[in-house]
Amino acid sequence: MRKNYQTDPMDTSGLAVPETVNVALAELAQDMREGLLALAVGAGLQVMASIMEAEVTAIAGPKGRHDPDRTATRHGHGAGSVTLGGRRVPVDRPRVRAADGSGELPVPAYELFSGTEVLGRMAMDRMLAGLSTRRYPVGLEPVGTRTEQTATATSKSAVSRRFVKATETALAQLLAADLSSLDLVALMIDGVHFGEHLCVVALGIGIDGTKHPLSLVEGSTENTTVVRDLLVDLRERGLDTTAPILVVLDGAKALRAAVREVFDHPVIGRCQLHKIRNVRDKLPQKLRSVVVKRMRTAYHAESALAAQAQLEALAAELDRTHPGAAASLREGLEETLTVLRLGVPPTLARTLRSTNAIESMIGICRDHSTNVKRWRDGTMALRWCAAGMVEAGTQFRRVNGHLHLKTLRAALERHVATETVGGTRHDETVNAA
Repeated sequence: MRKNYQTDPMDTSGLAVPETVNVALAELAQDMREGLLALAVGAGLQVMASIMEAEVTAIAGPKGRHDPDRTATRHGHGAGSVTLGGRRVPVDRPRVRAADGSGELPVPAYELFSGTEVLGRMAMDRMLAGLSTRRYPVGLEPVGTRTEQTATATSKSAVSRRFVKATETALAQLLAADLSSLDLVALMIDGVHFGEHLCVVALGIGIDGTKHPLSLVEGSTENTTVVRDLLVDLRERGLDTTAPILVVLDGAKALRAAVREVFDHPVIGRCQLHKIRNVRDKLPQKLRSVVVKRMRTAYHAESALAAQAQLEALAAELDRTHPGAAASLREGLEETLTVLRLGVPPTLARTLRSTNAIESMIGICRDHSTNVKRWRDGTMALRWCAAGMVEAGTQFRRVNGHLHLKTLRAALERHVATETVGGTRHDETVNAA
């Protein structure tokens, strides 16, 4: 280093700090005492102002210099606001007008920073996380006392309006999504109550193991008409309903009937956990653990025939003492063994033998709506449910055993082919008779 480095005109490292930067640092002094985040916010606002001024110079030319070819002129400053950490902060925005008098021109930087889309996303994220509209400001990051004192758009009504708009968008996007590119190998359907309103939801499992929230519909019960409307909507949005598909249900007859009306080759599988609970609830306390253990053992048998034999033997034992439990066990017994009959490997069977996958999504929807005390109407239930489904979609992982899904696809095709041949032979037999 040269001895004259402090006075060498060619050395820029020792230049004095410009006066404008000194002023900026003075303005940041209070923010520095409140922490690094507040300091960063204050500095960021000054940088944003500099960017906007630089864009004005690019549009209208340097200030104070006449340019006969200019296409825009400066028009002072006006009151504006930008989005900052879930709130609106007032700023002094520069204005530019067209030289030909046709009107005001936009300043791109201000248009970018003043966008409100992030406000809706933040409102929905915090509401779904359990933060009430009254406590919304508490969930925002601190940006410095000076900035917070002038901030707006954090009131209960403003947050509520943004949340409603954001959930309306989530609902519309979910119901309008194109499903033609999905290659589903399994489908699950179930219902979730929000107050007096019931939302029937659908979850698909792709051939790659990805779980897809598909759609939802509101109704008073899980009746055939409601579920049919849901499935018809999926078909109209491009979902392939002609290929064999495994449909896992909780046992409701309305669901089963609607699936068979809309899909050409559905293979129905009943949730084993629902069946176990249904049988258990019809037994006295002293028998529940024994019967549940025997049912679980049967569902993990080496073959569907062995499992069916064990379950039928159990039902025969219950016939005399607890006929209600025996009847519940026999009802839909073969469909509870569908996954076992298809030869699905254990790792994948763990996912498909029950409706846990869709119930997990439903659980997320319920958790996010815990703070809602009054459900005004079905539209409100649909909005909250859709927002929860979208949030669940961001948390999904591929199903366990997803590498076996191609094997499941082949098993479904063989199963459908066997049923078709069996049906043809039956028809021919009837016609010959």
